[in-house]
Amino acid sequence: MAAQCVTKVELTVSCNNLLDRDISSKSDPLCVLLQYTSGQQWYEVDRTERIKNSLNPKFSKKFQIDYYFELVQKLKFGVFDIDNTTVQLNDDDFLGEFECTLGQIVSSKMLTRPLLLRNGKPAGKGVIMISAEEIKDNRVVLLEVEARKLDNKDLFGKSDPYLEFHKQTSEGKWVMVHRTEVIKNNLNPVWRPFKISLNSLCYGDMDKAIKVECYDYDNDGSHDLIGTFQATMSKLKEASRHSPMEFECINEKKRQKKKSYKNSGIVSFKHCEVSAFKILCSCLCGQIPCCVGIDFTGSNGDPRSSDSLHYISPNGVNEYLSAIWSVGMVIQDYDAYVFLLNCS
Repeated sequence: MAAQCVTKVELTVSCNNLLDRDISSKSDPLCVLLQYTSGQQWYEVDRTERIKNSLNPKFSKKFQIDYYFELVQKLKFGVFDIDNTTVQLNDDDFLGEFECTLGQIVSSKMLTRPLLLRNGKPAGKGVIMISAEEIKDNRVVLLEVEARKLDNKDLFGKSDPYLEFHKQTSEGKWVMVHRTEVIKNNLNPVWRPFKISLNSLCYGDMDKAIKVECYDYDNDGSHDLIGTFQATMSKLKEASRHSPMEFECINEKKRQKKKSYKNSGIVSFKHCEVSAFKILCSCLCGQIPCCVGIDFTGSNGDPRSSDSLHYISPNGVNEYLSAIWSVGMVIQDYDAYVFLLNCS
């Protein structure tokens, strides 16, 4: 069997200006990832979460997929407005789709393309943004988080809090990597324990800043910021149920207006556990030549001879040129950017 160079990548998806298919509210989008098989069929790889009442969703669920450098992997991203509890998508409103290769995504820092309807026409002004990141760190983090005395943002009842975790890119931009569930009508919420890859949370850097934002969920999508704070994995690792790691949730606008302001609540990390998960990776790039030289000289032989690399058989097939064409189809995505694989 030929050696394959494979690594695992994580795809992050967001959309802007989606079609609004709901009458009394906004669309509730979900993105599904499909991959084209050798049997010339599309199969579903995974789905994001559904985001209610949003035409500009930022999906926290990531797609993890094996990336084979030497293969052309065709992908399709479909966006749907989900208004029921069925698993099937044929009874949901279609908001648009986009097809590309995994190589095109990997070779771009951020791939932004218009969404299309099934007839090939634009899906309004809808666009999809996709980025890829190689998973270099195989550790995962288990977190148990709760809060107390959060600000009440609702006139009737209590806040419906949830948390968003963000990591900072090399350009200084904050990217959301995880969103907890919403705890209804509770100023002292206890969220379900969750796992997230260390690579997703902080690029595997234990001292890199992690920003956490706490929101009050609103059905119309206009979620109110309760407060925010920053942490590092080095700090979070010190958390235990007997000695939780606690952070003040700060709302800067409120602090500037109110002199007696202290905080908008306390977020407490009760447990933080780092462990490794196994990534099956067969990356034997040392057996694949880094550069293929093509000899266009007479050493390739007389094209009329069946021994020549340029020989075209009676049925019109030239295996040499077919091989070059196959290689060209793979490397065409890498003209602008080189994706470095850790194959050492």
